[in-house]
Amino acid sequence: MGKPTGFMEYQREIPVDRHPQERLKDWEEFHEHFTEEQHKTQGARCMNCGIPFCHSGLLFSGMASGCPVNNLIPEWNDLIYRGLWEEAVKRLLRTNNFPEFTGRVCPAPCEGSCTLGIHEPPVTIKVNESAIIDRAFAHGWIKPEPPVRRTGKKVAIVGSGPAGLACAAQLNSAGHEVTVFERADRIGGLLMYGIPNMKLDKKIVQRRIDLLAAEGIKFVTNTEIGKDYDAKKLRSEFDAVVLCGGATNPRDLAVAGRELKGVHFAMEFLKANTKSLLDSQHKDGKYISAKDKDVIVIGGGDTGTDCVGTSLRHGCKSVVQFEIVPQPAGERQDDNPWPEWPKVFKVDYGQEEAIAVYGKEPRCYCINTVKFAGDDQGNVKEVHTVEVKWEKEAGGRIVPKAIPGTEKVWPAQLVLLALGFLGPEETVLDKLGVEKDGRTNAKAEYGKYATNLPGVFAAGDMRRGQSLVVWAIHEGRGAAWECDRYLERKG
Repeated sequence: MGKPTGFMEYQREIPVDRHPQERLKDWEEFHEHFTEEQHKTQGARCMNCGIPFCHSGLLFSGMASGCPVNNLIPEWNDLIYRGLWEEAVKRLLRTNNFPEFTGRVCPAPCEGSCTLGIHEPPVTIKVNESAIIDRAFAHGWIKPEPPVRRTGKKVAIVGSGPAGLACAAQLNSAGHEVTVFERADRIGGLLMYGIPNMKLDKKIVQRRIDLLAAEGIKFVTNTEIGKDYDAKKLRSEFDAVVLCGGATNPRDLAVAGRELKGVHFAMEFLKANTKSLLDSQHKDGKYISAKDKDVIVIGGGDTGTDCVGTSLRHGCKSVVQFEIVPQPAGERQDDNPWPEWPKVFKVDYGQEEAIAVYGKEPRCYCINTVKFAGDDQGNVKEVHTVEVKWEKEAGGRIVPKAIPGTEKVWPAQLVLLALGFLGPEETVLDKLGVEKDGRTNAKAEYGKYATNLPGVFAAGDMRRGQSLVVWAIHEGRGAAWECDRYLERKG
């Protein structure tokens, strides 16, 4: 695969993103692009390693190691190296319905388990993936491919995020009549409203949705199952139902002052921002503005980073991001060996932009929020915190302990809670009578995806809990396979 000595001759390179001060002026994607020759060089580093863990999709220590959709990475890296781009996209689409999404927003567990990464910087997989599909669209190689025949079977898919869209694409290609229901005004779920435009341009999302529609998939927006559309009617009108509604129930922070105005869940902030941007370029004012405000983001994951980047584009006065956990080490530790996902310190785009504006890292580690304080109008004005250290209890559990004398008061007129998600909202599951597991997710065995109701399946975050886009695609594809088998047996 690639050039036999490529990994010895060439260094890992990724495109330099647009300068933070430049990209903060707009909502365009911050990614820059390589030339064809640069992609070939990076493809050459894929080193015929014998056992390519990059496409294993295994779980180690609860995290993905390798690509969950089992992308044939060494194969299409080799095809790039040899200049066979059209063959590369065919190979890529065999395993991944939406490489234009994963190539932009996936944290790349494939690179974390790259064999070269044991002793050298890993192969540039994610950049090459997005380059393949972008080149394919640019050259007109991607065209609608409706099924040759229809089975006459009707399938309803609830939720139009990555799991729902992947499931719809697979079932449609099998010839079934697929209808996707979405409660929002636009199709795309997390891809449309959960990820900011500068990280995933919505024209890229809409391009794929238009392609799926041209292939015969029907999309119904502004329709929430269990509220706008009777759940029992759904089962009677369709031969099968696949639930892909996501894990959208946010984790709250139960501290004094939570009710104050100006304290919001991160997704309230991000969704309103993107909707207003798409509807009117923010001219309608129907979004939560961070302009001229001291912003505190509580939570250090991707959603927290997106809140930082969005606040900076609004023109916030300051932005600080709290993490209750310690700062990760700069390199793998002994308890985090290859091919596990490397739990190492990294500076993402939002932090990079904050450093460019304020000259310092916005994240503060080992910080616990104690309470919010407000003014006489009921608006938040302060966040009270204390530093913590992590100690092992008698039972072996590690917990945060407050450090006396480290109390601090932070000015804040906007607080964004990016603490993850507890599971799916209950409306659809309860109305249908779907059994739930101990974490309130739809109970359905991995690999089978069948719920307690005949003909009703569940996939993605609604089944497994909050996870990655690439896992959602994997589950959507798997659920489609099982749903198709069910429809064949049903006759």
